Amino acid sequence: MHFAVSMFPPLALGFFGLGTGYLIYGPQELLGWPKRDDRVDRATGIWGIWLPGFCQFVTGVILFVGLTWFQVFKEKPLYMAALAFSAYGIHWFAIGYNRMKGNDPRPNAGMTVAFFIISVVGAIVFFVAGDWPVGLLFIGLSLIYFSDFFASIGMRIGERGLGLFHILTGLWLMYLMIATALNFSLGWSLAL
Repeated sequence: MHFAVSMFPPLALGFFGLGTGYLIYGPQELLGWPKRDDRVDRATGIWGIWLPGFCQFVTGVILFVGLTWFQVFKEKPLYMAALAFSAYGIHWFAIGYNRMKGNDPRPNAGMTVAFFIISVVGAIVFFVAGDWPVGLLFIGLSLIYFSDFFASIGMRIGERGLGLFHILTGLWLMYLMIATALNFSLGWSLAL
């Protein structure tokens, strides 16, 4: 059985979910708003699980299944997108749950090394493929995990940097979501 090639990978969903998570977490890290307490941690934890976690995980699974089982997606850089969306989605399940439960963030230091590496690989893939807007996204992700390392070990400057890069990358993700949705839906050609 053969399926037709799809022109519509679910990228906008992944961009939207991650961008929303960054725009929720960023102001707290950069500006201290809202001030963290049990109620705020529960709320941000739930948002972390459902928006960046679930949206990215679903996107990654659809991309992997579409690339491997049904072969409805053919562009090779989508393999990196599938890897990143899946890994980042699963990682947000853990981040959201740990925040919701008030768990110690210090073990995140090791995670940040792995996610810094996958972010650098993503930047290489997309810049080499000529997709500079997504390559730029992975530069933002690299800066997030670089900052998150220092935030995880308790350095205030790391948390401020994390907040700044969450907000900037979150806004870039919103642009990518808008561009993807308008390009796919209306045939526009916003930079992607």
